Amino acid sequence: MINFDASRNFTMKEQLKNIMPENKIDKFLSIGRMKSIKASEFFIRAGEVPYKIAYINSGLYRYVYTNDKGEEFTKGIIAENFFLSSYSAMIMGKPSYFSIEALEDSQVFEIFWKDFSLLTENDIFWTKFLLKFVEKGYMVKEKRERDLLLLDAETRYKNFITEFPGMDQRVKQGIIASYLGIKPETLSRIRRKIVS
Repeated sequence: MINFDASRNFTMKEQLKNIMPENKIDKFLSIGRMKSIKASEFFIRAGEVPYKIAYINSGLYRYVYTNDKGEEFTKGIIAENFFLSSYSAMIMGKPSYFSIEALEDSQVFEIFWKDFSLLTENDIFWTKFLLKFVEKGYMVKEKRERDLLLLDAETRYKNFITEFPGMDQRVKQGIIASYLGIKPETLSRIRRKIVS
């Protein structure tokens, strides 16, 4: 069983009502545990074989690649009420190519993949539930690739602040620049232009 206080349990249950039927919530909560992760800590590190997923109760994360020179490339920024995973590495049992780093102090609901897989074997609902999130992730990935290939840097930044309102106050500018595929100085120039 999970061991977190009743008020946090209530909050988690309320959040989960947005993504699953009420009669499935207790089953979902029975297979995981709440975990606190501090800003700058990692949920998964590149090179590790991932064996878990997590639902973000509070906080903010990024998926980040690091090359052999130590340069970082932000693949995605993930906020509350979404799942974290290095999905392809996890289902293939191979090391993750990217890390998942907390950008803020966070609370996540952590689930071992083998336990979630058992749910999918016994109830078709969980397979459909998983498919919905895999599809959502694919659509985000497809849009991001299209934006990086077809849009100029200024338009990408404007889209970012429209799609993620307030995120520019939560995330360091260097990380936003990395996510947009531009240099920090380019982002500074774009922000000055938009403000003036």
